[in-house]
Amino acid sequence: MTNRFYYHTAGGLCCTLLVLGLISRAGAQGKPYAGWPNYGNEGGGTRYSPASQIDRRNVGQLKPAWTYRSGALPHDPELDKKAAFEATPILVGGKLFLSTPYDHVIALNPETGAKLWEFDPQLELPYGASEVTSRGVSAWRAPRGKAGQPCALRIFIGTLDARLIALDGATGKPCSDFGSDGEVDLTSGVRLRDPGDYQVTSAPAIFKDLVITGSSMGDNRAVTVERGMVRAFDVRTGTLRWTWDPIASWAYQTTPRTGAGNAWSTISVDAGRDLVFIPTGSASPDYYGGIRKGDNQWANSVVALRASTGEFVWGFQVVHHDLWDYDVASQPTLFAWKDGTPAIAITTKMGRVFVLNRLTGAPLLPVEERPVLKSDIPGEESWPTQPESAISVVPEKLRPEDAWGIKPEERQWCADKIKAARSEGIFTPPSLQGTLVFPSNVGGVNWGSAAYDPQHHLLFMDTNRLPMFVKLIPRAEYDDARKSASDSDRLHGEFARQVGAPYGIFRSSLLSPSGLPCNAPPWGTIAAVDLFSGVKAWDVPLGSWIPGMHTGSRWRPGHSHDLHGQWQAIPGYRCRRPRQTRHEARRLRNCLHSALKESEERNVLSAPPYLETPK
Repeated sequence: MTNRFYYHTAGGLCCTLLVLGLISRAGAQGKPYAGWPNYGNEGGGTRYSPASQIDRRNVGQLKPAWTYRSGALPHDPELDKKAAFEATPILVGGKLFLSTPYDHVIALNPETGAKLWEFDPQLELPYGASEVTSRGVSAWRAPRGKAGQPCALRIFIGTLDARLIALDGATGKPCSDFGSDGEVDLTSGVRLRDPGDYQVTSAPAIFKDLVITGSSMGDNRAVTVERGMVRAFDVRTGTLRWTWDPIASWAYQTTPRTGAGNAWSTISVDAGRDLVFIPTGSASPDYYGGIRKGDNQWANSVVALRASTGEFVWGFQVVHHDLWDYDVASQPTLFAWKDGTPAIAITTKMGRVFVLNRLTGAPLLPVEERPVLKSDIPGEESWPTQPESAISVVPEKLRPEDAWGIKPEERQWCADKIKAARSEGIFTPPSLQGTLVFPSNVGGVNWGSAAYDPQHHLLFMDTNRLPMFVKLIPRAEYDDARKSASDSDRLHGEFARQVGAPYGIFRSSLLSPSGLPCNAPPWGTIAAVDLFSGVKAWDVPLGSWIPGMHTGSRWRPGHSHDLHGQWQAIPGYRCRRPRQTRHEARRLRNCLHSALKESEERNVLSAPPYLETPK
């Protein structure tokens, strides 16, 4: 459905704008730069730029061109705790467009960082929000638009209160001819259960004169939640043009009715072939499927639809009968394979990468259905096999002997926890005793998706390596279990009722008493895979932000201090969380370096090469 337990460090606003600002200047000095017109650059999400002025020889000499501070916080004390800046700006028509965690849309001058306009959607969230983030906006330009024509360039955003809004790219004012005064209510027809748990967090897709969007939903509230429909609207009028429901063929025959299967991540577009590629999430609820028997097509899939009509073309399910919250969280990557075959790469939370023919859905690299463990929960009919890809970029099993800790007693504590849980490798089903899910629902690869280099046919992705503990709780015991939970469980975990199912759940990161993961670092990496051969080319550590650590790089959305989260909680130190000033950030950085120096002397952790001595 969506993902509350995503701890990987997201790129900061300043960093993103710095890169784009320099590229814009490079274009002014040399060849014109085409911009960055979509969330993933092309509609196919390759995130590839041909810009060549910045390379490995001079990247270390870059200096900030300008900084823009969004002022997104403070907003609401409770919602601010969830707020995360995860947006990728787009560069269209000489302007930079971005969104904040609270769906403000901002237009900037890419050369100077000066604000051109800002739109406030006046969110209505009286019941709170499952997620507080916006990953970006989309743009559509009228084919025969004239200079000065209102809304010739339209900027679209989906909001946390489930609206689709069209703005004039020149002024930031709503396009009054779109829907009702510039917006469409997306809650209509979805069987809304809980306002605030049905949202849009990803940038809509654009195909010709259509704007296409999915939805984000709060996990594990109940069996019967909102419908996971994908819808296409006319970019000019907001008229609904088509609807596709991934699980409609079976979900509404269950008792109680199942929901979700929604596309909360980014949709990819092949405009030349009239195709859109929909990444779908799990059917509800995530961890118990006794009501939703079968393989649950087309949840946990990538589905190709005819972009102009919404007609089903093909589907590929990466997980059958999901019991682990293994949504397809990444934008599908469209590329040309060895012989020019149109291809698609699917990166997954399991860390497996599937490479398919884009036109048919047939695998281009081997995929085999492998037997997996059976559930021991009464009424649960787990699927007997799961697809195994030729490519895997993360470990798939955590054994007691793999336990890690900063002290021998912590390592033993972690080993005992692993031993006490069901931990038999990937696809170990949820259980009453507790199951270790590894890779967990944070990945593998999550919404950060992948980037593709067509010159070297390499796919780059950031990965997480964080184990999760999941326990099913019989309905009669749920309230008592929640009331008696330890402070640590409340801090690092989440209880969810799964109303309508015979079990609630508890899930939490598997952390030692010091707040560090029970598996050895690195807890995040960047991996590169050759998509022609299916061979992993390399894998290097990348910092991750872990709950319970004493500091974190996601402390203020819209501010620019990225302090490499994996290394921010060195044992024995409690470096103070910074306020939003450069002085406080520098003090924290000095503290971290002192901690790193001592940890290296004790052989606890080694400093990453990119963490330079503060000046």
